[in-house]
Amino acid sequence: MTRVLSPVAGRVVGLAGVPDPVFAQAMVGPGTAVDPQRGPGHALAPVTGKIVKLHPHAYVVVDAEGHGVLVHLGIDTVKLKGQGFELLAAEGDEVAAGQPLVGWDPAVIEAGGRSPICAVVALDAGADALSDVRESGEVEKGTELFTWS
Repeated sequence: MTRVLSPVAGRVVGLAGVPDPVFAQAMVGPGTAVDPQRGPGHALAPVTGKIVKLHPHAYVVVDAEGHGVLVHLGIDTVKLKGQGFELLAAEGDEVAAGQPLVGWDPAVIEAGGRSPICAVVALDAGADALSDVRESGEVEKGTELFTWS
């Protein structure tokens, strides 16, 4: 069983709270989302594993069981072409859950007219594969968001 941790501190809003239909309708996969605290900080690895994709605005970490977890920092942030993000790791790196992977400032994303909400998605998972999915409440970085079996 994989414990998926929150990459950021903030308020859990669930996927339905993401202002993007692809995430809100779980087209990418099931999971949840966090409206991050405003101010500079780091987005963390949600699981221990290997970074298989790393963009400034999004990354995927695959654990030893083959579970790929996508963290997407904000909505439409791909259009920023990396501006406002700092990579702290590299694609192919082995990382520990809770390790900082990307530096960013959600307040800057919001000031630019974009939502800073972070989707945390279980790729290639059925909705029944997740349990204890948080849909609300405050979380700290590293707080468990859901388990994946």
